Amino acid sequence: MDQRLLTDLKAAIRSIPDYPKPGIVFRDITTLLGDARAFRRSVDELVHPFAGGRVDKVAGIEARGFILGGAVAHQLSAGFVPIRKKGKLPHETVRIAYSLEYGVDEMEIHTDAIGQDERVVLVDDLIATGGTAVAATQLLRQMGARIVAACFIIDLPDLGGANKLRDLGVEVRSLVSFEGH
Repeated sequence: MDQRLLTDLKAAIRSIPDYPKPGIVFRDITTLLGDARAFRRSVDELVHPFAGGRVDKVAGIEARGFILGGAVAHQLSAGFVPIRKKGKLPHETVRIAYSLEYGVDEMEIHTDAIGQDERVVLVDDLIATGGTAVAATQLLRQMGARIVAACFIIDLPDLGGANKLRDLGVEVRSLVSFEGH
């Protein structure tokens, strides 16, 4: 990705200091989503490595991963699979528990959402500590998916989440990085 695009994408992301608690800088992509050019360029960059290849499904993590994942799936002519918080899907599900900073949560996927050996790209807005993305990876693999890559707009490398995914053998792609928390 060229330096100008990188600069433009970073400029389209709003940074909110001390949210949700003091010392944290929240990286808000709603400003990027509201900028038609930045949104389009982000989706194009997420799609580019997989264009012309075989991707059966794109799995998006609730909630911003739905926005990005739906657009990526459309561009790749792939199906879209939502990975949701417990209790939000209406059909039979497979569930996984994962740790949060202050407790445990669960995410789930429909039992018929992924076929054995389907090639899946995992999408979310941001990779930080990696808890959610690692759990989603484990859930998809439990379903029989072959994870092609995990893609994010933002990486917070100081928090180590991308490295946790790489340790699981998952290719990680992110468009921009921000130092710190």
